[in-house]
Amino acid sequence: MSTKGGVTALTRRNYRLASDVDKPRSTGIVNEKLLSDYLHHVFPSTKQGPTVASLRKPLGFQDLGSHLEKLLAEGEAPEALRDPFAEGRLGPQPVVLDHTSGFEGLLFVDDDLLGVIGHSNFSSIRATTCVFKGKWAYEVLISSQGLMQIGWCTLSCRFNQEEGVGDTPDSYAYDGNRVRKWNVTTTNYGKSWAAGDIVSCLIDLDEGTITFCLNGQSLGTAFGGIKTGPGVAYFPAISLSFKESVAFNFGSRPLRYPADGYLPLQDPPTADLLKAHRLLGCIKNVLSTSIDAQDEKLLEKDSAAWRLHGEPTVLIALAHIFNHFAPLMCKVYLVEDVLMNFLLGILEGGGSVDEHPLIQQLLDLFWLLMEDHEVNECLKQLMMSLLRAYRFSPIIPDLGFQIHYLRLTTAILRHEKSRKYLLNNVTFDVLRSVVFFYIKTPLRVKEAGLEELIPTTWWPTHFDKEGKDEREPKDESSDERLRRRAYERGCQRLKKRIEVVEDLQVQILKLLLNNKDKTTGEASRYIFLNKFRKFLQENASNRGQHPTALCPPEYMVCFLHRLITAVRSSWDEGSRKFPSSLSSEDAYVPPQLFYNGKVDYFDLQRLGGLLSHLKKTLKDDLASKANIVIDPAEIQAASMDDLDEDEESGAAQRPFGAAAMGGALARPSWLSSPTLGRANRFLSTAAVSLMTPRRPLSQPEKVKVRTLAVEQRTEEDIEGSHGNDGLLLGRPQEEPDQPIADKSLLEIVDGIVMMYNLSVHQQLGKMVVVADEVHEYAVALKDTEEKIARCPARRADILEELHKSQKVFAEKLNHLSRRLAWINATIYSKEKMLDVYWLLCVCIRTIEHADNTASLFAFTPEFYLNVAMNAYSALKNYFSPANSMDELPGYEETLTQLAAILAKHFADPRIVGTDIKDSLMQALASYVCYPQSLRAVERIPEEQRVAMMRNLLAPYEQRPWAQTNWILVRLWRGCGFGYRYTRLPHLLKTKPEDANLPSLQKPCPSLLLQRHMAELLSLDKDMAASFLNSVLNQLNWAFSEFIGMIQEIQQAAERPERNFVDTRQLKVCATCFDLSVSLLRVLEMTVSLVPEIFLDWTRPSAELLLRRLAQLLNQVLNRVTAEKNLFDRVVNLRLPGLESVDHYPILVAVTGILVRVLVDGDAQGTSRAASVLLSDPCFQLHSIQHLLGEPGDSSGSSAACRPAAAAPLAPAAAGSSSERKHFSLHAYADYISLEEKQKVEDMLEFLTEESKQAAASTAPTSEEDLCPICYAHSISAVFRPCSHKSCKACINQHLMNNKDCFFCKATITGVEDYSKPPPS
Repeated sequence: MSTKGGVTALTRRNYRLASDVDKPRSTGIVNEKLLSDYLHHVFPSTKQGPTVASLRKPLGFQDLGSHLEKLLAEGEAPEALRDPFAEGRLGPQPVVLDHTSGFEGLLFVDDDLLGVIGHSNFSSIRATTCVFKGKWAYEVLISSQGLMQIGWCTLSCRFNQEEGVGDTPDSYAYDGNRVRKWNVTTTNYGKSWAAGDIVSCLIDLDEGTITFCLNGQSLGTAFGGIKTGPGVAYFPAISLSFKESVAFNFGSRPLRYPADGYLPLQDPPTADLLKAHRLLGCIKNVLSTSIDAQDEKLLEKDSAAWRLHGEPTVLIALAHIFNHFAPLMCKVYLVEDVLMNFLLGILEGGGSVDEHPLIQQLLDLFWLLMEDHEVNECLKQLMMSLLRAYRFSPIIPDLGFQIHYLRLTTAILRHEKSRKYLLNNVTFDVLRSVVFFYIKTPLRVKEAGLEELIPTTWWPTHFDKEGKDEREPKDESSDERLRRRAYERGCQRLKKRIEVVEDLQVQILKLLLNNKDKTTGEASRYIFLNKFRKFLQENASNRGQHPTALCPPEYMVCFLHRLITAVRSSWDEGSRKFPSSLSSEDAYVPPQLFYNGKVDYFDLQRLGGLLSHLKKTLKDDLASKANIVIDPAEIQAASMDDLDEDEESGAAQRPFGAAAMGGALARPSWLSSPTLGRANRFLSTAAVSLMTPRRPLSQPEKVKVRTLAVEQRTEEDIEGSHGNDGLLLGRPQEEPDQPIADKSLLEIVDGIVMMYNLSVHQQLGKMVVVADEVHEYAVALKDTEEKIARCPARRADILEELHKSQKVFAEKLNHLSRRLAWINATIYSKEKMLDVYWLLCVCIRTIEHADNTASLFAFTPEFYLNVAMNAYSALKNYFSPANSMDELPGYEETLTQLAAILAKHFADPRIVGTDIKDSLMQALASYVCYPQSLRAVERIPEEQRVAMMRNLLAPYEQRPWAQTNWILVRLWRGCGFGYRYTRLPHLLKTKPEDANLPSLQKPCPSLLLQRHMAELLSLDKDMAASFLNSVLNQLNWAFSEFIGMIQEIQQAAERPERNFVDTRQLKVCATCFDLSVSLLRVLEMTVSLVPEIFLDWTRPSAELLLRRLAQLLNQVLNRVTAEKNLFDRVVNLRLPGLESVDHYPILVAVTGILVRVLVDGDAQGTSRAASVLLSDPCFQLHSIQHLLGEPGDSSGSSAACRPAAAAPLAPAAAGSSSERKHFSLHAYADYISLEEKQKVEDMLEFLTEESKQAAASTAPTSEEDLCPICYAHSISAVFRPCSHKSCKACINQHLMNNKDCFFCKATITGVEDYSKPPPS
């Protein structure tokens, strides 16, 4: 006897069979006859018939060994008759992939030489064994559904990066990605495959045929008459593209779908199977038999009630069985075929897992009677077999297979010692894909039984003008309502079945999060936490470097939701015990986790930059605010480590990373994270000495903290003890001294946020494509039905084609609507939406608490801000229309909190990362596009609103300005001249790519924020001048770039040879145009809200700003309205990519500015504006007249002033016609009000009169008196000390950027007014 881990164990090393002398002691209360009967019952011979018990030879423990040997030898084939090589097959056993010479390209092959991942364009590999006669089969487990060709090839086939299996003679392949078969040529064949499917490859060399099956269903004979005969043998082979992965089963495990008459390439272990089944039969006999020593008889009992009570007779009998059974249970084939099926059979009766304690008893028995290495290998193989079975089981209506395998997994993990072994050595180490928490989406609806669950399908049939679905259309017919409700009931049935699987998955995670099971060492939760952190590290570090090592994002989504449910359950369970702690509803991650060094964030970026930089620059703040002291020598060591790291190559780091990761099995070097070496070295060298928070009237107590690698941390390092705060060491004074939750749960929540940032959000966005497809097909079907209704009866040919299209669209919608029901239940359900909303609230609260720490906010990882923005985006864009955000609890308050974060941090100097700053700006820009979120911005405190507007009005030269400008434009849209449109008039007939884009939302101006802007610009004259100068500079640049680009486009279009304009150039050109329009709108907004900036010449820069504004407006008008101009020609080309380039948006923006300064102002202001505009040398009155159309239109006074030689120009809204018309505001009655049109006519009349008066009063000026710079104005300023002269406009504009004289480069110290002396 020996003791292992607190459990008494009978090992075979110490086991000794009882002798005659020992017999009475060892049998205890069981007499010889009863013992003999018991042993004969447990170990029955298969050769003996039902003999009378009195005639049987007595059997005792001293004879049991030989009896069992004979029993196991019965039926076994003699050694001489065993044929290691079956006829028709050549090659070694076991069959594996030929990783030495039978491959082409770059591939990653698993340790067992059965799994393979493509790592180049098109890689190929074959097996080590070939067949030349007979009927053979093997299976391929599809892990990814991309481009692969699976089948058979001969040794003579030569593959390369372009040609693989099926592309050469004597090679044959099936491709479920493109649904084709390949043998030099290709034809349609089979069905499309999906991840989780199993492809069976069958070859009949007697008949010369090759057949493929998908999940056990034959796809029909793919090839017949294949080449056979002497010298021809076929190898299993595959070609696969980059990142695609599969696993082969040549017979090392039982085939999932064996085909009648076909043999697996690898022989099953027949002898061992026979032994294992017999020994299992003996175990079942022990479980179902009890000894009644009092009545000296054997009793039959229910094996489910069996308990391990330590009876010597039973234990010794079991020890003999396990002497033979234990070594067999280390073999994967036997574990899967014998043990797993036996354990599954125990659970077949139904009921909860708790109602089947026999599995717990059996696992106790395994740990008692098997060697450690045997039980470890057995459990590992059992878990791997369960994982494969779960992952590659077909979807059936009741999800029975998935439930079956999850129930057994739960039962095994309920056993404490087994759970801890699996956590330490298997889960996350070998099962890196967290497959047990994934529910795959069926690609083939019919096979998944969704037609039975959802017999009635429905899709939206009512759309608004912009093509969006109407949630509750008023004109829905009774039939449509009945269909919709029947569909919703089917969706609910499906959802309930999926919830059964999800509940089992949550149960598994709750077992892994158990922190009370400390009887056999460290609690499960702390093992899980360290493994989970390592899992995140690998996925964060390998992103972009080794994509094949990443957990698939679709698995991450399911894992995230189950983990949130399990963590919140554990959190609330703890808060019920300690009422003073927070509930999970108010969860957040305290800021000290980000800077006290207890949690490793790998190389993820912090808001303030690199961690080593922050420790150097903020070490004083850490000491004063959080009592954390960092030794300068350690900072130096960390800095040198960073320098060394930059010089090292990735190849040099990988072995270190691999060694650091460890684990029960050696992993391929390609799975090692290149950054692990850095992380571990940093953790081992940058020891940070921390102090607990100061207490009144006592000296700070220094605490030395062990800086350990993730996998070395213990419960004490995480939870703390005896005054040590564990993960929460270094609490800042601003952070409340209140228990939050178990510290381990805080780190798991932090990991959940990181996981969402890594890949979950992107996957949520990808799955929306199914809903988009339903929408597109529904629109197409409705359009087809309308065409059928309009089609004349005499056109039977057209009608027939339309009916065909209608049928195709309806079939596709039937399929997609059922698939969408599955996706809505598994990914976009109300419960999943609440999970993402909870995550958003966690991030908001975490950011608010971190923000309170002032400079220490810089330590916060960037991904918290990213997740806050992305989670809100997902709730708004991905979960609707199935679920509405308005129904979320506390939604309005959460919107306001997020608005406050965006408003405060988009210009926060503590945030240095360019990408995160851009993301914040874009999020704020999107926020102000929607009425509900814009109202949230208006609800934040006034001080924050004013600060936000001040940051938006900072000069554009100092930062990226396009998004800032866009925000200001959105605040104005709906108030400007002709600026109430959602889409440009000329684009109304075209379908928008995405009607949900922020730019396509209805105008929702903010008068409150406009008022703040007006107050800021009015009161702060310097800021107003610098802001407007920067806007004018950017407008000058954007419009000049736009004109230059359309010149190049026009020249390319006029060339006689066929040519194509670069799409990127077209996109940049359109962007410059859109920027010009938006900058003009900001100028319109400014001149409308604060006209005195331009018209009150007591302000120092007013006149200069007005002159610059007039100059730019004239430039725009002249370029856009000139006769037969470049702008017209490019607009008429209607090039794809230049759809937004049109007369309307830019001309109405200019008109809005002109109307405001020339019509809406006071008399003095309009007079000044008119004089400045008319004095600009670029001013042309016919550019203003152009706005109201050509002569003959009802254009009022403009008709009399228009030049007679006006040439026809391209239309803006009327479309193409033989007779081109001028642009005219009269053509846009739906967009421009009568009042606005009247103002334009008044403006034209006023300018006409002013220009006549100016022409009459202007005396001729000699060339000598004109400014030598612009030749537009008279000389009016003299420079000191050099005495050179120019007009005031030129010198004022020049002095904004340069202090040197135009002519002599002397430094200008002053500018004085100049007036020409009278002639003598």
